[in-house]
Amino acid sequence: MNIGFQIGFKDIIDILFVAIILYEMFRLLKRSGAVNVFWGILAFLLVWFLVSYVLALELTGAFFDRIISVGAIALIVIFQDEIRSFFSRIGERFSFATLHRNLHTDKQQQQNEHNAMQIVLACKNMAQTKTGALIVISRQQELREYIESGERINAEISARLIENIFSKNTPLHDGALIINKGVLKSAACILPVSKNQKIPKHYGLRHRAALGIAEKSDALAVVVSEETGEISVARNATLKPVKINELEQILSQENL
Repeated sequence: MNIGFQIGFKDIIDILFVAIILYEMFRLLKRSGAVNVFWGILAFLLVWFLVSYVLALELTGAFFDRIISVGAIALIVIFQDEIRSFFSRIGERFSFATLHRNLHTDKQQQQNEHNAMQIVLACKNMAQTKTGALIVISRQQELREYIESGERINAEISARLIENIFSKNTPLHDGALIINKGVLKSAACILPVSKNQKIPKHYGLRHRAALGIAEKSDALAVVVSEETGEISVARNATLKPVKINELEQILSQENL
């Protein structure tokens, strides 16, 4: 007698959806430094499945069911920021603005290249003089609440102006400079600080703020270290050092 089960097309789709959900959960928790929580949840779900569906232990299964129902609400409360960020990114991927963001005229492309070179030149000069700086470039999200936290500028992108803003003798050098749609919108802006425990300890508040805004939004942040002159880029919830030519390549792909 053959004992087994058949897997149909719907079952494959079902398994695929679960795999995608688990993978996205893993990525989300890994970014926030809570990957061990993911493995704990996975282990608990495995035990719950074995108890309730394989061994069919009714009393123990009922107990686990209660924990599952309460635990789901607890996880939503604990990881509300990460969950909000996850759904925000999904919405941005399917927005009409995202679908049409690559439709630029030649004039716009030339302006983008000019703006990118101004930012690169400013970062290069500030790196040589070890002038600390934090420049945030908005994408689809306009970062309105962070722009309003600083001093309004509303000026064209200029390397000299950027360098002057972050000069140690000026009142606007602390905080972030936010660029939105090709305009220096606001300086001395206050950004959220990342709680990621995997950030190297030698990184200061600027780097943590850069990663914080990259975790909370789709923005790109450029940091110049005041201690070493190293340039780093934060985007898609990651932070890494870059060379000046890499920075030029990254910014040339942005809508500046």
